[in-house]
Amino acid sequence: MLYDKIQEALAFIRTQTDFKPDFGIILGTGLGGLADEMEVVCAIDYSDIPHFPVSTVESHAGKLVFGLLDGLPVVAMAGRFHYYEGYSMEEVTFPVRVLKFLGIKRIIISNVSGGTNPDFKAGDIVFLKDHIYFQPENPLRGPNEDRLGPRFPDMLNIYDRQLNAKAQEIAKAKGIRAFEGVYLCLQGPNLETPAEYVYIHRLGADMVGMSTIPEVIVAHHMALPVFVISVISNQSYPPEVIIEVSVEAVIAMAREVEPKMSYIVKEVMKLEAED
Repeated sequence: MLYDKIQEALAFIRTQTDFKPDFGIILGTGLGGLADEMEVVCAIDYSDIPHFPVSTVESHAGKLVFGLLDGLPVVAMAGRFHYYEGYSMEEVTFPVRVLKFLGIKRIIISNVSGGTNPDFKAGDIVFLKDHIYFQPENPLRGPNEDRLGPRFPDMLNIYDRQLNAKAQEIAKAKGIRAFEGVYLCLQGPNLETPAEYVYIHRLGADMVGMSTIPEVIVAHHMALPVFVISVISNQSYPPEVIIEVSVEAVIAMAREVEPKMSYIVKEVMKLEAED
Protein backbone atom coordinates (compact mmCIF):
# COMPACT_ATOMS: atom_id res chain seq x y z
CA MET A 1 0.00 0.00 0.00
CA LEU A 2 1.23 3.47 -0.91
CA TYR A 3 0.37 4.91 2.51
CA ASP A 4 2.41 2.20 4.24
CA LYS A 5 5.40 2.84 1.97
CA ILE A 6 5.25 6.54 2.86
CA GLN A 7 5.25 5.71 6.55
CA GLU A 8 8.23 3.37 6.13
CA ALA A 9 10.23 6.07 4.33
CA LEU A 10 9.21 8.63 6.95
CA ALA A 11 10.21 6.31 9.81
CA PHE A 12 13.68 5.82 8.30
CA ILE A 13 14.19 9.55 7.75
CA ARG A 14 13.24 10.20 11.38
CA THR A 15 16.03 7.83 12.48
CA GLN A 16 18.45 10.17 10.69
CA THR A 17 17.06 13.57 11.70
CA ASP A 18 14.22 15.15 13.68
CA PHE A 19 14.54 18.40 11.70
CA LYS A 20 11.13 19.94 10.91
CA PRO A 21 11.06 21.79 7.55
CA ASP A 22 8.44 24.38 6.63
CA PHE A 23 9.31 24.37 2.91
CA GLY A 24 10.09 21.63 0.43
CA ILE A 25 12.16 22.45 -2.67
CA ILE A 26 12.63 20.26 -5.75
CA LEU A 27 15.83 21.31 -7.51
CA GLY A 28 15.69 20.65 -11.24
CA THR A 29 18.28 20.36 -14.02
CA GLY A 30 21.31 22.54 -13.37
CA LEU A 31 19.66 24.20 -10.37
CA GLY A 32 21.09 22.06 -7.59
CA GLY A 33 23.41 24.82 -6.39
CA LEU A 34 20.70 26.17 -4.09
CA ALA A 35 21.48 23.26 -1.79
CA ASP A 36 25.04 24.61 -1.49
CA GLU A 37 23.64 27.80 0.06
CA MET A 38 21.94 25.86 2.82
CA GLU A 39 23.22 25.49 6.35
CA VAL A 40 22.96 21.70 6.15
CA VAL A 41 21.72 19.78 9.16
CA CYS A 42 21.41 16.38 7.50
CA ALA A 43 21.79 14.91 3.98
CA ILE A 44 20.43 11.47 3.12
CA ASP A 45 21.19 9.54 -0.07
CA TYR A 46 18.04 8.57 -1.94
CA SER A 47 19.40 5.04 -2.18
CA ASP A 48 19.20 4.72 1.61
CA ILE A 49 15.55 5.76 1.91
CA PRO A 50 13.00 2.93 1.64
CA HIS A 51 11.01 3.02 -1.63
CA PHE A 52 12.83 6.09 -3.01
CA PRO A 53 13.95 5.82 -6.63
CA VAL A 54 17.52 6.76 -7.54
CA SER A 55 18.07 9.56 -10.04
CA THR A 56 19.87 8.52 -13.23
CA VAL A 57 20.07 11.97 -14.83
CA GLU A 58 23.22 14.05 -15.21
CA SER A 59 23.28 17.07 -12.83
CA HIS A 60 20.89 15.46 -10.33
CA ALA A 61 22.78 14.74 -7.09
CA GLY A 62 20.35 12.25 -5.53
CA LYS A 63 20.15 13.48 -1.94
CA LEU A 64 17.48 14.69 0.45
CA VAL A 65 19.00 17.71 2.18
CA PHE A 66 17.68 19.22 5.43
CA GLY A 67 18.79 22.60 6.73
CA LEU A 68 18.34 26.34 6.88
CA LEU A 69 18.15 28.58 3.82
CA ASP A 70 18.43 32.23 4.83
CA GLY A 71 17.34 31.10 8.28
CA LEU A 72 14.22 29.28 7.07
CA PRO A 73 13.85 25.51 7.67
CA VAL A 74 13.74 23.61 4.37
CA VAL A 75 14.13 20.15 2.92
CA ALA A 76 15.54 20.10 -0.60
CA MET A 77 15.41 17.32 -3.15
CA ALA A 78 18.80 17.64 -4.83
CA GLY A 79 17.68 15.75 -7.91
CA ARG A 80 14.27 14.61 -9.11
CA PHE A 81 12.86 11.66 -11.00
CA HIS A 82 11.33 11.48 -14.47
CA TYR A 83 8.89 9.15 -16.17
CA TYR A 84 11.34 8.72 -19.07
CA GLU A 85 13.85 7.11 -16.71
CA GLY A 86 11.55 4.10 -16.59
CA TYR A 87 9.91 4.74 -13.23
CA SER A 88 6.19 4.49 -12.64
CA MET A 89 4.34 7.70 -11.81
CA GLU A 90 3.90 6.46 -8.25
CA GLU A 91 7.69 6.22 -7.97
CA VAL A 92 8.27 9.59 -9.67
CA THR A 93 5.98 11.38 -7.22
CA PHE A 94 6.60 9.30 -4.09
CA PRO A 95 9.09 11.79 -2.59
CA VAL A 96 6.50 14.59 -2.77
CA ARG A 97 4.17 12.53 -0.61
CA VAL A 98 6.96 11.92 1.88
CA LEU A 99 7.76 15.65 2.02
CA LYS A 100 4.10 16.36 2.83
CA PHE A 101 4.27 13.93 5.76
CA LEU A 102 7.49 15.58 6.93
CA GLY A 103 5.27 18.59 7.64
CA ILE A 104 6.13 21.08 4.88
CA LYS A 105 3.60 23.87 4.35
CA ARG A 106 4.49 24.65 0.71
CA ILE A 107 6.48 22.99 -2.05
CA ILE A 108 8.64 24.99 -4.47
CA ILE A 109 9.53 23.26 -7.74
CA SER A 110 12.11 24.37 -10.29
CA ASN A 111 12.82 23.21 -13.82
CA VAL A 112 14.18 24.25 -17.20
CA SER A 113 11.98 24.38 -20.26
CA GLY A 114 11.90 25.22 -23.93
CA GLY A 115 10.15 28.49 -24.68
CA THR A 116 7.23 28.33 -27.11
CA ASN A 117 6.08 31.90 -26.45
CA PRO A 118 7.93 34.17 -28.89
CA ASP A 119 8.25 36.82 -26.17
CA PHE A 120 10.26 34.44 -23.95
CA LYS A 121 14.02 34.40 -24.48
CA ALA A 122 16.68 31.99 -23.25
CA GLY A 123 17.51 32.90 -19.67
CA ASP A 124 14.06 34.29 -18.83
CA ILE A 125 12.31 33.10 -15.68
CA VAL A 126 8.67 32.02 -15.79
CA PHE A 127 6.25 31.27 -12.94
CA LEU A 128 3.62 28.68 -13.78
CA LYS A 129 0.03 29.88 -13.85
CA ASP A 130 -1.42 26.74 -15.45
CA HIS A 131 -0.38 23.57 -17.24
CA ILE A 132 -1.29 21.12 -20.00
CA TYR A 133 -0.51 17.52 -19.12
CA PHE A 134 0.40 15.21 -22.01
CA GLN A 135 2.33 12.43 -20.30
CA PRO A 136 0.83 8.96 -20.86
CA GLU A 137 0.19 8.06 -17.20
CA ASN A 138 -1.54 10.06 -14.49
CA PRO A 139 0.13 9.88 -11.05
CA LEU A 140 -3.31 9.44 -9.44
CA ARG A 141 -4.15 6.38 -11.56
CA GLY A 142 -5.08 3.32 -9.55
CA PRO A 143 -6.92 2.82 -6.26
CA ASN A 144 -7.28 6.10 -4.37
CA GLU A 145 -5.91 6.33 -0.83
CA ASP A 146 -8.42 8.56 0.96
CA ARG A 147 -5.88 9.36 3.67
CA LEU A 148 -3.83 11.16 1.00
CA GLY A 149 -6.50 13.04 -0.92
CA PRO A 150 -9.79 12.86 -2.85
CA ARG A 151 -10.51 10.52 -5.75
CA PHE A 152 -11.34 13.39 -8.15
CA PRO A 153 -9.37 16.52 -7.19
CA ASP A 154 -10.45 19.71 -8.91
CA MET A 155 -7.65 21.39 -10.86
CA LEU A 156 -8.96 24.96 -11.07
CA ASN A 157 -6.78 26.75 -8.52
CA ILE A 158 -3.49 24.88 -8.47
CA TYR A 159 -1.19 27.87 -8.83
CA ASP A 160 -1.24 30.93 -6.57
CA ARG A 161 -1.55 33.84 -8.98
CA GLN A 162 -1.16 36.38 -6.15
CA LEU A 163 2.13 34.80 -5.13
CA ASN A 164 3.21 34.79 -8.78
CA ALA A 165 2.50 38.52 -8.91
CA LYS A 166 4.63 39.08 -5.82
CA ALA A 167 7.42 37.00 -7.36
CA GLN A 168 7.26 39.14 -10.50
CA GLU A 169 7.56 42.26 -8.34
CA ILE A 170 10.60 40.75 -6.61
CA ALA A 171 12.19 40.01 -10.00
CA LYS A 172 11.37 43.44 -11.43
CA ALA A 173 12.93 45.22 -8.46
CA LYS A 174 16.13 43.28 -9.13
CA GLY A 175 16.07 43.86 -12.90
CA ILE A 176 15.32 40.21 -13.68
CA ARG A 177 13.15 39.33 -16.70
CA ALA A 178 10.26 37.24 -15.35
CA PHE A 179 6.81 36.27 -16.61
CA GLU A 180 3.85 34.00 -15.92
CA GLY A 181 3.17 31.14 -18.30
CA VAL A 182 1.49 27.85 -19.16
CA TYR A 183 3.73 24.75 -19.11
CA LEU A 184 3.07 21.71 -21.29
CA CYS A 185 4.48 18.42 -20.04
CA LEU A 186 5.58 15.67 -22.45
CA GLN A 187 7.16 12.29 -21.80
CA GLY A 188 10.61 12.81 -23.34
CA PRO A 189 13.51 12.15 -23.23
CA ASN A 190 13.93 13.43 -26.79
CA LEU A 191 13.45 17.12 -27.39
CA GLU A 192 10.64 18.25 -29.66
CA THR A 193 10.56 18.62 -33.43
CA PRO A 194 9.93 22.05 -35.00
CA ALA A 195 6.42 20.91 -35.97
CA GLU A 196 5.76 19.84 -32.37
CA TYR A 197 6.93 23.23 -31.07
CA VAL A 198 4.46 24.92 -33.43
CA TYR A 199 1.71 22.57 -32.22
CA ILE A 200 2.54 23.29 -28.57
CA HIS A 201 2.46 27.03 -29.22
CA ARG A 202 -0.92 26.76 -30.94
CA LEU A 203 -2.30 24.81 -27.98
CA GLY A 204 -1.63 27.84 -25.80
CA ALA A 205 1.48 26.67 -23.96
CA ASP A 206 4.30 29.13 -23.29
CA MET A 207 6.92 26.49 -22.57
CA VAL A 208 7.45 22.74 -22.71
CA GLY A 209 9.32 20.22 -20.56
CA MET A 210 9.41 16.65 -19.27
CA SER A 211 8.87 17.01 -15.52
CA THR A 212 7.14 18.94 -12.75
CA ILE A 213 3.46 18.37 -13.50
CA PRO A 214 3.26 14.86 -11.98
CA GLU A 215 4.68 16.33 -8.75
CA VAL A 216 2.27 19.28 -8.98
CA ILE A 217 -0.74 16.97 -9.39
CA VAL A 218 0.26 14.86 -6.40
CA ALA A 219 0.96 17.91 -4.24
CA HIS A 220 -2.43 19.36 -5.15
CA HIS A 221 -4.05 15.98 -4.41
CA MET A 222 -2.71 16.33 -0.84
CA ALA A 223 -3.73 20.02 -0.53
CA LEU A 224 -0.07 21.10 -0.55
CA PRO A 225 0.37 24.62 -2.01
CA VAL A 226 2.69 24.77 -5.02
CA PHE A 227 4.99 27.43 -6.48
CA VAL A 228 6.80 26.57 -9.72
CA ILE A 229 9.68 28.53 -11.22
CA SER A 230 11.03 27.68 -14.67
CA VAL A 231 14.11 28.84 -16.55
CA ILE A 232 13.79 29.12 -20.33
CA SER A 233 16.82 27.23 -21.62
CA ASN A 234 16.21 27.75 -25.32
CA GLN A 235 13.82 29.65 -27.57
CA SER A 236 11.73 27.15 -29.55
CA TYR A 237 9.24 29.37 -31.37
CA PRO A 238 8.91 30.63 -34.06
CA PRO A 239 10.53 27.81 -36.09
CA GLU A 240 13.14 30.05 -37.73
CA VAL A 241 14.84 30.74 -34.37
CA ILE A 242 15.18 27.07 -33.36
CA ILE A 243 18.74 25.76 -33.08
CA GLU A 244 20.02 22.32 -32.14
CA VAL A 245 20.23 21.98 -28.35
CA SER A 246 22.41 19.70 -26.23
CA VAL A 247 21.89 18.66 -22.62
CA GLU A 248 25.17 20.39 -21.81
CA ALA A 249 23.84 23.68 -23.20
CA VAL A 250 20.62 23.35 -21.20
CA ILE A 251 22.55 22.73 -17.98
CA ALA A 252 24.90 25.64 -18.74
CA MET A 253 21.97 28.03 -19.23
CA ALA A 254 20.31 26.83 -16.02
CA ARG A 255 23.51 27.39 -14.06
CA GLU A 256 23.93 30.84 -15.55
CA VAL A 257 20.45 31.83 -14.38
CA GLU A 258 20.66 29.95 -11.08
CA PRO A 259 21.66 32.97 -8.92
CA LYS A 260 18.57 34.87 -10.11
CA MET A 261 16.33 31.87 -9.48
CA SER A 262 17.85 31.34 -6.03
CA TYR A 263 17.29 34.97 -5.10
CA ILE A 264 13.62 34.85 -6.12
CA VAL A 265 13.00 31.55 -4.32
CA LYS A 266 14.51 32.87 -1.10
CA GLU A 267 12.51 36.10 -1.26
CA VAL A 268 9.28 34.21 -1.97
CA MET A 269 9.94 31.96 1.01
CA LYS A 270 10.43 35.00 3.25
CA LEU A 271 7.08 36.39 2.09
CA GLU A 272 5.36 33.09 2.81
CA ALA A 273 7.03 32.78 6.22
CA GLU A 274 5.69 36.19 7.18
CA ASP A 275 2.07 35.26 6.34
